[in-house]
Amino acid sequence: MGRDSAAHNNASFGGLQRVRVMIRPLMSTPTITLGIETSCDETGVALFSSEKGLIGHALHSQVDLHAVYGGVVPEIASRDHVRMLLPLIQQLMETAGIDKPDAIAYTAGPGLVGALMVGGGMANGLGLAWNCPVVAVHHMEGHLLAPMLEENPPDYPFLALLVSGGHTMLIAVRRLGDYELLGTTLDDAAGEAFDKTAKLLGLGYPGGPLLAALAEAGDDTAYPFPRPMLNKPTLDFSFSGLKTAVMLEVRKAEARGDLADCRADIAASFQRAAVDTLVGKAIKAAESQGLNRIVVAGGVGANRLLRSEIAERFSGQVFYPRFEFCTDNGAMIAVAGAMRLSEAGDATEIRALARWSLETLGVPPAS
Repeated sequence: MGRDSAAHNNASFGGLQRVRVMIRPLMSTPTITLGIETSCDETGVALFSSEKGLIGHALHSQVDLHAVYGGVVPEIASRDHVRMLLPLIQQLMETAGIDKPDAIAYTAGPGLVGALMVGGGMANGLGLAWNCPVVAVHHMEGHLLAPMLEENPPDYPFLALLVSGGHTMLIAVRRLGDYELLGTTLDDAAGEAFDKTAKLLGLGYPGGPLLAALAEAGDDTAYPFPRPMLNKPTLDFSFSGLKTAVMLEVRKAEARGDLADCRADIAASFQRAAVDTLVGKAIKAAESQGLNRIVVAGGVGANRLLRSEIAERFSGQVFYPRFEFCTDNGAMIAVAGAMRLSEAGDATEIRALARWSLETLGVPPAS
């Protein structure tokens, strides 16, 4: 469920949007940052003003290209980023009436290296052409900071539950760059478990949104699926056992010949088990750190049951990005880059990291 294709069309433009964002500018004068996101299968660009907030954003999804393969094909992803990135930037700049930005932020990892190279190469090339600084952004920090785009952004400190197709993490966020990883998945990420379960049920790709839609017609108490590691003291996750339990029930239904009648109940019961696990661990983590704010971000953060359950069960405040900013997008990279402008430099190096620990980032120096 890391890529909620229902949140946007195949190629969409966000128009001119202005929101209040509580960010202290890191330069003495107002700056406009161009954000570029190409870490996986979505090409996203955005313009963010340190004075006015989000100016506009554009997004192109590759879902249709990868659906026939049942998953993301890295070479196809990279080639489509090459095809779409510059036209999206041109469209965004022309619509916003901006000749050039003051800085460029791009996703440098973690992600598909070929796809990251496309965004990094474009960012550095434009940086040389426009004579503006470039800043490399951590993809997961972008997700973590996405709620800062909203009119009511969270204050520090808070607990972040980052849930996507490739990551499931609990992070204590004390300030920008001061992150402590409290728990992560030992096997499948939450979004990956959603997608694999959807595949078992014969649903399309990406499976997460389709499974959630099917679950609305089912009984979430029909199957007593396990809540993995929920009652253990660790804050880590494991979804492989839950996925196996679903597979066994699917095989039983196939043997009986009534899978079609059971699919909605299986989907609903799986979703309930996954959400119970995520919510239970997140609340336990927040309480263990004495934090009364939780941020839910990443593609699975668009799941409506997850949003409603954590809001109902957590005694503190819960913050989310809007649905269109749960999945990969340029706006989250633009705002993250704007908050790290003090680290921007000349366009001399393209960074593309398949793996990159969030805890290695550090607090940016004061301007």
